[in-house]
Amino acid sequence: MGCGGTLFYPLLITLSVALITYNIIISANAPLKQGFPGRSSSSDDSVDSFIELPRGGGSRIRSDGKRPRLFHTAVTASDSVYNTWQCRVMYYWFKKVRASAGPGSEMGGFTRILHSGRPDQYMDEVPTFVAQPLPDGVDQGYIVLNRPGAFVQWLQQADIKEDYILMSEPDHIIVKPIPNLAKDGLAAAFPFFYIEPKKYEKVLRKYYPEERGPVTNIDPIGNSPVIVGKDALKKIAPTWMNVSLAMKKDPEADKAFGWVLEMYAYAVSSALHGVSNTLHKDFMIQPPWDTEVGDKYIIHYTYGCDYDMKGKLTYGKIGEWRFDKRSYDRSPPPRNLTMPPPGVSQSVVTLVKMINEATANIPNWGS
Repeated sequence: MGCGGTLFYPLLITLSVALITYNIIISANAPLKQGFPGRSSSSDDSVDSFIELPRGGGSRIRSDGKRPRLFHTAVTASDSVYNTWQCRVMYYWFKKVRASAGPGSEMGGFTRILHSGRPDQYMDEVPTFVAQPLPDGVDQGYIVLNRPGAFVQWLQQADIKEDYILMSEPDHIIVKPIPNLAKDGLAAAFPFFYIEPKKYEKVLRKYYPEERGPVTNIDPIGNSPVIVGKDALKKIAPTWMNVSLAMKKDPEADKAFGWVLEMYAYAVSSALHGVSNTLHKDFMIQPPWDTEVGDKYIIHYTYGCDYDMKGKLTYGKIGEWRFDKRSYDRSPPPRNLTMPPPGVSQSVVTLVKMINEATANIPNWGS
């Protein structure tokens, strides 16, 4: 690459960081108005595409006489078969768990934020808001780069009644009623061991300069699961979008953060807006590494579960018995998955039982 190429990337990064700084100043002092990159507003992007779950939040009273602090559960997804079956299972359990929680529950409505740019056949089954994807080529094959922009559009256009948002993901199964864990001005988030701001301080200082404070102000979180105030998220989301795009264009950041780049971008953006997080290890489990559900709220089935027929984990090697969501990227899992052999951890057994129950009860499964 010649001299022009050598100068291009530093200039691009400088301009991106300038845009981020400008965005922080604007979003800290004004309503959410930032547009989606590369697209103009039109009447097609209206709240008419938001299918709202009926809510009874106005009449809810907790046993202690206080009104619950309702949060809205939102999950971003593409229209792929892979994302769609996970969303259907997730929504089944969201409804069942919320119904079991009673009138004092703080679980409000639910929205699948579909960033395909068009409705799909599940709009009547799962409450859905249709968001526009990034312009062609911008995500560079990193599809979750669409997530921040999808949240920006949803926050701009949807009539969200609740004051808090739970950002979740398609491969989350809610195990028991979730209380609003955000309190005292702090958001609530799950800590990820692989989000290490101190380790990557040199790279992160491009986006979180020293004058903002120590790099440890950046919490070891992603955007999910997070419960955060709606007004705070309206400020964070445009910055999150801009930081994600800037990091993806920055070869050093892209190489350092890889598939968790968008998670780092959210953590940085939350810190830039002064939104700290209470870290809740009991927010979720991740089988097969976490072996018991215990008192956790969410099962996150991001890892493959491979075992021999004696119930011994064979991680890194395809097991005689296995469940891996990636096995079902082109078609949904069949009803009545084979249960794991004796000796497999309770968390994995619970996961398969919950998927089987959902698929047995969701109409037209496999269609």
